[in-house]
Amino acid sequence: MLPLRAILWTVLLPGTVAVYLPSVILRRTEAPAPGAWGAPPSVGLLLMIAGTAILLRCIRDFAVVGRGTLSPIDAPRKLVVAGLYRYVRNPMYVGVTMVLVGEVLFFKSLALLEYTVVWFGVVNLFVLFYEEPTLKRRFGESYDRYRRSVGRWIPGRRFDTTQ
Repeated sequence: MLPLRAILWTVLLPGTVAVYLPSVILRRTEAPAPGAWGAPPSVGLLLMIAGTAILLRCIRDFAVVGRGTLSPIDAPRKLVVAGLYRYVRNPMYVGVTMVLVGEVLFFKSLALLEYTVVWFGVVNLFVLFYEEPTLKRRFGESYDRYRRSVGRWIPGRRFDTTQ
């Protein structure tokens, strides 16, 4: 059942944020069609591909290592500090942000840029006021050690899993 739950939550959460809502925004605004393959659209496409790869790797790690999904109501049972989580605490959100920024560049859409900024602000508040306190309560000192070692948004030093 875990693989099916992971697919369901992937479609519902990042699928809504990175695919459905941007498509609604693009339909409702006067966004130009992707232009000639100059720097911004090609960079945008690369960001979308890289962000999707990051997201899929993290979803896999949540299922395989953490035995859960990306949903707060079906969260991993074990603290995930493997894979990309060794370098940044929120790589899944970083991946989705990369997809959204890629869409901004690809479609040259100011409306998508505004949406991306608002989305990231909401995500930051969610992480600060829900996710981090919840992880602290669930995983205690091991989460504190992880939090002190690995940055929230910017990849940095690698977390030493042997501690």
